[in-house]
Amino acid sequence: MQPKGKQPLKRITVILMLVGVMGVMFLAGTFAGFMARPVLANDRPTQFDVFWEAWDLVEQYFVDRDQIDPTRMTYGAIQGMLAVLGDQNHTVFFTPDEAKQQQSQLEGSFEGIGAYVEGSAAGFRIVAPIHGSPAEDAGILAGDIVLKVDGEDVTGMPEWDVISRIRGPAGTTVVLTVLHPNTEEPVDITVTRGKIDVESVTWARIPDTNFVYLQISQFAADTGDELQKALTAINAAAETGAPVEGILLDLRNNPGGYLQEALRVNTQFLEAGKVILHERDASNQLRTYRSVGEGLARNIPMVVLINQGTASAGEITAGALKENGRAHLVGQPTLGTGTVLQPFTLSDGSVLRLGVTNWLTPNKKLIKNQGIAPDSQIEQDPAIRMIDAYQLENAAALGEILAHGDRQFNVGLLQLRLAALK
Repeated sequence: MQPKGKQPLKRITVILMLVGVMGVMFLAGTFAGFMARPVLANDRPTQFDVFWEAWDLVEQYFVDRDQIDPTRMTYGAIQGMLAVLGDQNHTVFFTPDEAKQQQSQLEGSFEGIGAYVEGSAAGFRIVAPIHGSPAEDAGILAGDIVLKVDGEDVTGMPEWDVISRIRGPAGTTVVLTVLHPNTEEPVDITVTRGKIDVESVTWARIPDTNFVYLQISQFAADTGDELQKALTAINAAAETGAPVEGILLDLRNNPGGYLQEALRVNTQFLEAGKVILHERDASNQLRTYRSVGEGLARNIPMVVLINQGTASAGEITAGALKENGRAHLVGQPTLGTGTVLQPFTLSDGSVLRLGVTNWLTPNKKLIKNQGIAPDSQIEQDPAIRMIDAYQLENAAALGEILAHGDRQFNVGLLQLRLAALK
C-alpha cells in the first residue's frame, strides 16, 4: 500500500504505455482466494454459493482442458465483480506483474511509445501523447482510439492486454491503427519505441511580453520540487530586470498523478487557508485540504489552459484556482475523473485499487463525470500541436507563436493581458 498522501489519483491509466519491457505473466498455481473457499462459503453471503457451483461445473465438464487456469479464472472473476460497480477505469484490479508496472509509472523514465491511455466506452483511448515522445512524433493525437496493434483487432480486449501488445523495448516498432477524433477513416501509424524521460514542469518567457508560460505535464513524485525550482528561477529573473507580469499555466493533456503533489502545487499559487479541494468518503465524511505555508507565486496574475485531456490532479488544480478567483480558465471542459484510489495489496502481490473517496471543488461541486468548465470555452482540433516551452524558447518573435494555430494559447494570452491590467 502506498503511503498516505502518495496515493495515485484517478488512474486514467497514467500508464505511460511504455512501462517496462516485461511481458504480462500470470502466476502459476492456485490463487490464495481459491484456497480460502471454505471461509468464503461459511462467512460470506449465500449468493456466493452459485459462483462455486459454476466453478465446479467448469472444472468438471469444460472441454478445452488446457484453458482451465485457476489463477486466471480467479483474476477474471475479480475483474467481473469490479466491472458491475460502474466505476470504470477508476476502481481496478492488477495482477502482480501489472501492479509492479503501475508502481513505476510516475518514476520519470520509461521505455515504449510514450502516451497516457485509458479504456473508455468508445474503446482503447489515447488520453495524451507525452511531449517529445515517439508517439507524438509519429502523429498520435489526444483522443485517438486504437483499433488494431500490429494488425490485430483489439476492440473489446482488456486494457492491459492492449498495453502489453503496444509496449516494448526502445528501438523496436509497433504499428497502431487509430481513429483520429472527428474522423471516420482509421489510419496506420508506425511508432518506434524509445526511452522517455518525463519532465513534469517546464517554463519559458513568452517573446515580446513580460509574461511567462509554465507547463505542468503531470503530477509526478517530484513535481512540487520542480515547480518550486521553476518559480525560484522566474522570480530571480524578475529581480534582475526582467519583470514578470503574468503566468500562463498550461494544464492541457495533464493526466494527473499524486494528490500530495497537487496540494504542493496549489500552495504555490493560493493564499494560506484557501480551500484546494474536499474529499467525501463512503460514510459521507468530508475532509478539506487547504493551502498552507508560503508560496512563490500568490500575487502574480494567472490564466490556466485546460482541455478534455486534463484529468485528476489537473482538474483539482484548475477547479481550485478558478473557484478561489485566482485564475481565468481557457479551453475545453476537463475529463471528469474525480475518484481517489486506495491501493490494497493482496496476498499474492496483486493489487486492488478501490475508489474510496470522491473529489469536490472548493465550492463542493462533484468533479467525477462533471469535470471543470472553462471560463472561456475555446474548441480546438486535437491535431493542432500545442505551443510549449521548447517552441517559445526558440521563437524569434511573438507573431511566430500566434501564427502557429494554437487558439487556446492565443486566447489565454489575451486574457492574461486583460488580467495584468486590473
